[in-house]
Amino acid sequence: MTDSLTELINKRFPTGTNIVGNRAARGTHALQLKHRSFRNFEARPVNTETLELLLACALSAPSKSDLQQGTIIHVADKDARDFIQNAIPSMPWIKSAPEFFLFCGDSRRIRKICECHNINFSHDPIDSLINATTDAAMLLQNFIIAAEAEGLGSCPISAVREVTDKIAHFFNLPEGVFPIAGLCLGYTNEEPEIKVRLPMTITVHKNKYNDTRFTEELVEYDKVRNIKNPIKEQRHTEIFGHDQNYSWSLDKARQTSQVERTAFSSFIRKNGFDL
Repeated sequence: MTDSLTELINKRFPTGTNIVGNRAARGTHALQLKHRSFRNFEARPVNTETLELLLACALSAPSKSDLQQGTIIHVADKDARDFIQNAIPSMPWIKSAPEFFLFCGDSRRIRKICECHNINFSHDPIDSLINATTDAAMLLQNFIIAAEAEGLGSCPISAVREVTDKIAHFFNLPEGVFPIAGLCLGYTNEEPEIKVRLPMTITVHKNKYNDTRFTEELVEYDKVRNIKNPIKEQRHTEIFGHDQNYSWSLDKARQTSQVERTAFSSFIRKNGFDL
């Protein structure tokens, strides 16, 4: 029996009832509500026709002012795949996935267009960085949705930003081009759990920002999350020790208590973005 959209919404947001009627969960809405990341892939390849379709769908994403500041690198050669795996050894699914793509923000292209017309590129560096980042992120999301529509699973890899200099050197990324995320892609029989999201009362505001009940709602979310998707391993126990009441929010607080990915910010400042 097919789930209704309401049932799928309530699986994703169990801390509040969200009713959209008894519509059967089909098509794009069902794909989005059922979205999960996959890390176990079958050996069978993805054919060229399907890959071209996914790329066309990805590149049909919205683009800030039609500047089209995203670039996708298909990491197809064995040497390139081996490089990625060796650079990020903690994620073996990079090697097992039949396909791997690198999604990049690309401010170089518009700068070269300006050069072609003898016009100075003068966008604010922070705005320019955000524009290219947003374009690349929307390419990634469009690609994922298109892949799921074709029965494929995927897993974004933000860890490419932990080794930015190595990535940029190996893939010959010029100034103004920077990695946002990798993406593992392939067919899978895996059925990972659906991750429960924060309630919309926290993440969706009407007319004005209002988080007056944030603490109470967060406590309730942590309780539900511990039942539905318990954290399997505590972070930074060498600093904080073990906590009997470990929760999603404590996990995220510990995660963001440490400075990470300074190599990425350093790379950005040295390569076309005078922040």
